[in-house]
Amino acid sequence: MTVERWTDVMLDELASSVGELREGLTEVRVSVTELREGLTEVRESITELRESVTEVREGLTELRESVTELREGLTDVKDSVDGLRITAQALLQVAAQNQSRMDRFEEEMTLMKQRQAESDQRFNTLLEEVRDLIRGNHGDN
Repeated sequence: MTVERWTDVMLDELASSVGELREGLTEVRVSVTELREGLTEVRESITELRESVTEVREGLTELRESVTELREGLTDVKDSVDGLRITAQALLQVAAQNQSRMDRFEEEMTLMKQRQAESDQRFNTLLEEVRDLIRGNHGDN
């Protein structure tokens, strides 16, 4: 084999290798571009995830505040119920006292009516006796 032929073969192989290297380099560039795009997507996903985490934290904070307000509201309701119970008991006592007073008043009224009836009866009896006396005095004249 001659040197010229050997050189031609080597140049052909070198040209072939350079072509393969260029193709490989193009593939690497495409892969790097795809990796960069993938990295950009990952970064965007991380940003979205951070925003979601922030929203969840804010939601939890609002939920905690709502729970605190609900607890305070329940405490207020319990206090109000206790106050209503005390008021209801006091009103029941007042009603019982009023009922007792009314019963005594009705008894006193019944007694007064009986006494009035007895007084009226005595008055009528005395009135009749006075009339009889007056008639008797007029009949004697």
